[in-house]
Amino acid sequence: MLSKLVPRIKAKPLTERTSSRDAFVYLDRVQKFFGWTAVEDKRWRIPYILWGIFMNLLLIFFLPISMLVAYIQMFKSFTAGEFLSSLEITVNMYGCVLKCIYTIWGFKGFTAARKVLDELDLRCTSDEERTSVHRCVALGNLSYVLFHIFYSGFVVINWTGYVLMGRHAWMMYLPGLDAENNFFVASLCEMLLMSGVVTMDQCTDVSPLAHMLMARCHICLLKDRLTKLRTDPTKDEDEHYEELSNCVHDHRLILDYVKALRPTFSGTIFVQFLLIGIVLGLSMINVMFFSTLWTGLGTVCFMFCVCLETFPFCYLCNMIIDDCQKLSDNLFQSDWTAASRRYKSTLVYFLQNLQKPIILTAGGVFPICMQTNLSMVKLAFSVVTVIKQFNLADKFQ
Repeated sequence: MLSKLVPRIKAKPLTERTSSRDAFVYLDRVQKFFGWTAVEDKRWRIPYILWGIFMNLLLIFFLPISMLVAYIQMFKSFTAGEFLSSLEITVNMYGCVLKCIYTIWGFKGFTAARKVLDELDLRCTSDEERTSVHRCVALGNLSYVLFHIFYSGFVVINWTGYVLMGRHAWMMYLPGLDAENNFFVASLCEMLLMSGVVTMDQCTDVSPLAHMLMARCHICLLKDRLTKLRTDPTKDEDEHYEELSNCVHDHRLILDYVKALRPTFSGTIFVQFLLIGIVLGLSMINVMFFSTLWTGLGTVCFMFCVCLETFPFCYLCNMIIDDCQKLSDNLFQSDWTAASRRYKSTLVYFLQNLQKPIILTAGGVFPICMQTNLSMVKLAFSVVTVIKQFNLADKFQ
């Protein structure tokens, strides 16, 4: 049913041409809407730039300021639950601003990475390899669709819960609009603005995941090629050496692909690592002490979305590290003992390079892996423990 609405989440048959860059079709469409990409028709370049400036000023700069002004103007009218619900969103929103800036700044890196993917696609000649690419392309688009469902679900559930109670979900300051006398209009504006900034946040979270999914796809294809080295008895020594040289070139392209993306992803994940413990801690306090059924459901959805921002990507990075280890194992276990001296010398050099795994770091400080992610999540439980030990929740009742 879902594949009829968004057909690219289903792997296309081999009769249809699919490239690795098709894994970002839905992501690119939304980023183009926000003005984060380049327009193809130069005639529309100036209007597109103006549109991008308007959208980013509205969602990246005006909305966080609006939330801050609301705290100053309506602080005394906040209940504890409303304050925590708004605070956790605001903290995450300011993190979203930084992530969006990193993503916009990394546009040239994304462009360079797509060109590398096109070169890697040229090596996918067999039906088996093309099937793997088609499957990973569909998975990349599926990740965007699932993130969109979860993130949009949080906005709708949280907004609906507060509207049913006759309260504003995020207590935004909207210039020229009396939020109390125009309750439904103000609430609708809040939902539209929050939907926009959440979609921006979604783009910054899906982009690392989708791009590294394609990196792992080509790493796995290279792993299979290494296993098949010198297994064809009909080829002579020069052809075997050419196959090895092509594998060396493939590995070099994969490293170039990751190198082009590393600065952007390092910044976005670093920001998220800094925020995840604080945001989850505030959300857990809200759920445990101040939430009703509807608001608690919205907060739980928000917590799930916050976990989605780092967990899938960290898990994928762990898988890539394991795959890199298997690359060197597969090369060493290939049939090289009877090869020529030239082949063996190239193999030794290649083996040394393969033993260096592809590791991404957040801000050049934290390795992006499951261990780091779990360490940051533990901070949330520490915050809750402090609140319970000092009975701070009772003082805010």
